[in-house]
Amino acid sequence: MSRLQLKSDDVTKWCLEKNTGKVASYFELGENVMFIGFDYGTSSCSVASIHNGQPTPIPIEGDDIYIPSTLAAPSRESVSESLFRFYNIVPDTPERKASLRRAIAFNQEEGIELTRDDMTFGNAALNQYLSDPEFTYYVKSPKSFLGSSGLRDAQLQFFEDLVCAMMANIKQRSEQQLHTQITDAVIGRPVHFQGSGSDDANQQAQTILLSAAHRVGFKNVEFQLEPVAAGLEFEASLSEDKTVLIVDIGGGTTDCSMLKMGPSYRYNTDRSRSILGHTGQRVGGNDLDIHLAFRQMMTEFGLGSLMNSGLEMPITQFWNPVAINDVPAQTDFYSQANLKRLAELKKQAKQPEKLARLLQLYHAILGHGVVRRAEEAKIALSQTHEIQSSLDFLSDTVNVTITREAMMEAIESPKSKMMRLVKEAVVQSGVTPDVIYMTGGSAKSPILRQAVSELLPNVEVIAGNDFGSVTAGLARWAETCFA
Repeated sequence: MSRLQLKSDDVTKWCLEKNTGKVASYFELGENVMFIGFDYGTSSCSVASIHNGQPTPIPIEGDDIYIPSTLAAPSRESVSESLFRFYNIVPDTPERKASLRRAIAFNQEEGIELTRDDMTFGNAALNQYLSDPEFTYYVKSPKSFLGSSGLRDAQLQFFEDLVCAMMANIKQRSEQQLHTQITDAVIGRPVHFQGSGSDDANQQAQTILLSAAHRVGFKNVEFQLEPVAAGLEFEASLSEDKTVLIVDIGGGTTDCSMLKMGPSYRYNTDRSRSILGHTGQRVGGNDLDIHLAFRQMMTEFGLGSLMNSGLEMPITQFWNPVAINDVPAQTDFYSQANLKRLAELKKQAKQPEKLARLLQLYHAILGHGVVRRAEEAKIALSQTHEIQSSLDFLSDTVNVTITREAMMEAIESPKSKMMRLVKEAVVQSGVTPDVIYMTGGSAKSPILRQAVSELLPNVEVIAGNDFGSVTAGLARWAETCFA
């Protein structure tokens, strides 16, 4: 595809509805667009270009500029086959060729004849999973798994295929909107992809992102730390130099960076000297949802109930199904061997009807559905004291009443980890910030904002665009790298 010149009189202004991320109309850019900023997020993805000197979001799911980081397909093997059949991504190594042959053979044996629409993304993927969980392969937040230790080569290869599929979908949708080919991208990355924060883990994760980006057709790729990117967008509004603590709380990671920012630093291509300290860990909004689901919803599946012997049911059987960002936990729970353990626990249970629900969760792979209800409850409880959540995807609908106090108790552990990262960034840098800039999808939580304010009570907290600050900053950095 060649670079196209579009008519400038076709340009219409973006009209962003406050706090929704939806655009009021489509538009065509009156300039060539070859580079984008790409926020491949844990909870959602978004991309932006530069138009008239300003970051401009690109709608990638209908009119919405955010697409949930989810994928659904008829089978696990359908991901690799769809990349080849419908996205023209040809396997470039013997290992990938062998994997593709196995995937095609599996789908043929299962009678799965793929069409382009069989692999879905974003909200469409979630709806597909909720409507038919037993026969849908569903993945949420594959970024959460990047950098995991102990993964075999085949697992790493498959994670790359997942990332590749999501990137290919977003790239194609963006090009359709812009009517031109996108060849260059700056991709955001957290300070640490995993809790260990090891160099090997970070390198493994970044290598997967880089390889996937090249496979979908990005020719030139650069990376920028997500909190730094968020800071770049904030910096554009500063008229004087300030020391800024960037607190970026996403779906899967929390990153905190202390930066020197302002007019004196704005046009520096190397920002490493302005970074006074940074911390990061794999803990984010998804962890709040998981802990809330575990503490407040898994009781309906048997958590805390007793066996006939008087012993309490093993906790791991209720944690593993909702630990949707933990590969070993999910693998263990949904294994064939565990099915036998669950059946035995049901026989030994004083409340067998609850274990029957756990068995139903196992067979229909409903862990994601439970966590989804927890996420909805978390959002609602930021506005009200008590809510009732309905687990209506079970054969017998169960209603769970959750109070704000119960939620606060449930999420205390991940919240405390986030606040420790804020403290460590301040200690590491040895300075008190002039201002705190909070951004990221989970930073809009009044609970987390209050917690940060309590840590640094005399420092102003400014709320950034809950999702868009990182994307906008990445687009600005892309302009620096590629324009």
